[in-house]
Amino acid sequence: MMNKKQQRGAIGASSSATYSSADIADWNPEDTAFWESKGKAIASRNLWISIPNLLCGFAVWVMWGIITVQMINLGFPFKPAELFTLTAISGLMGATMRIPASFFIRLCGGRNTIFLTTALLIIPAFGAGLALQDKTTPLWVFQLWAFLSGIGGGNFACSMSNISGFYPKRLQGTALGLNAGLGNFGVTSTQILIPLVMTAGIFGAVAGEPMTLLKDSGWILGKITAGTPTYIQNAGFIWAAILVPLVIAAWFGMNNLLPLSPNYGGTLAAFAKILYLWGLTCLVGGIGLYLYLPAPAGIGLLNMWVALPLIMVAMVLVMKLAAFGEMKGNIAKQFEIFKNMHTWSMSALYVVTFGSFIGFSMALPLSITVIFGVQHVPDASGTMQHTLKNPNAPSALTYAWIGPFLGALIRPVGGWISDKVGGSIVTQIISAVMVVASAAAGYVMLLAYKSATPEEYFLIFMVLFMLLFVATGLGNGSTFRTVGVIFDRQQAGPVLGWTSAVAAYGAFIAPVVIGAQIKAGTPEYSMYGFAVFYALCLILNWWFYLRSNAYIKNP
Repeated sequence: MMNKKQQRGAIGASSSATYSSADIADWNPEDTAFWESKGKAIASRNLWISIPNLLCGFAVWVMWGIITVQMINLGFPFKPAELFTLTAISGLMGATMRIPASFFIRLCGGRNTIFLTTALLIIPAFGAGLALQDKTTPLWVFQLWAFLSGIGGGNFACSMSNISGFYPKRLQGTALGLNAGLGNFGVTSTQILIPLVMTAGIFGAVAGEPMTLLKDSGWILGKITAGTPTYIQNAGFIWAAILVPLVIAAWFGMNNLLPLSPNYGGTLAAFAKILYLWGLTCLVGGIGLYLYLPAPAGIGLLNMWVALPLIMVAMVLVMKLAAFGEMKGNIAKQFEIFKNMHTWSMSALYVVTFGSFIGFSMALPLSITVIFGVQHVPDASGTMQHTLKNPNAPSALTYAWIGPFLGALIRPVGGWISDKVGGSIVTQIISAVMVVASAAAGYVMLLAYKSATPEEYFLIFMVLFMLLFVATGLGNGSTFRTVGVIFDRQQAGPVLGWTSAVAAYGAFIAPVVIGAQIKAGTPEYSMYGFAVFYALCLILNWWFYLRSNAYIKNP
């Protein structure tokens, strides 16, 4: 542990063998002189290394939505319901892994955390590439790699907690908007890059032989016809290759802020704590998935609305009970955020923004395929049928990337505007927009799902979803700005991590809800339900932060 004399040493100096030269003892970004002379350059370096690491985390987390579509097109011997368990598993684990990741920065240091959590992503990326080389690979192997892909979803919580500590409050919205917004491009990147790299043997003989498409596929430039050689294994190998230089950059270019991580105990101790806590997460998540998923992956005992709260509560309790030594005290200190009612209000508001962003990102390809990919016609008895292929169907892989792209692109703008006018005002405006757009999108889905020519409604459908994505992007920046105003520097990071963990369950909830309503023949109900939720959160935001007697006026 560093003594007072050593803590007054030069920035970045190593005080003992326990700590590293990447540690920074003195950090005060609110001091303008310090910020301009030293702080800005250090913060900027950490931010611009953090962004591509976070981008790849998102990409590995959500890649199964694209991989499973192509597995169907290539004729892998699995039922669609079995393949959809892969997206469910990765979505749920990504959210659950964010819960402990919310506390990694204080426990382990920023540089240590970003390095190890990014390095761990190489395992599921490379493993998925190997598994995809052979159609006879058992389903449980794919489920294992989807399970570990959740690491990428967990990375968001620690990444945001880390960057929040580097910047003064007046720049929190912009900095966090850049980190999260450009990091969110991982969703778009995987939707664009994976279909592209599947078309060529970019890794040569090392990656194995191609497979032949049995059904038409697509990418951003249009259709890929059946019979085309396809290197589906590149979907995993490409991210493994990209991650290697990013991990090196994180190790040599990032820093641990000792004021935020005062007792992390050295690099090896930090690594051990991360692996220990994520090991517990895998245990809790694995049990939860087993109880939720239908056979043969699980026993289907719990429905989604019971399983998710139980997993969250169990994860928090396990962290509290299983912590020991110095880690126990640090976790107990960080758990103080749960006594603050604003932690819970901001969790709900972040579900509106990021929860909707990631949920719609996962659900949109399925919605396009099912609603617009078939002709909806009545049979002789008048019962609506949804099995006849639509020859004019739009390709999900051609259009699904546009929404996440716009949402990620505009997220830094939301942070910047919020720095100028106030985060809660921006949140209020986008919530109102989302109420209207969600309800309208539901009505358009109703019309398309009862039409023999659903493609006639595709343009307005896409416009409404683009509006939703833009609103979520702006709101992502505004809610993070509000967190920076409400909480002090010690609590802001864990709150950012926790709220992001809660919202990340949108990656699991939205596809399940929309998919269930499509199966029931009433897809519009899902969007109507989301509109009601947005309306309630609009009232909550006004009550807590905008009314004349608000708990915290912002502004």
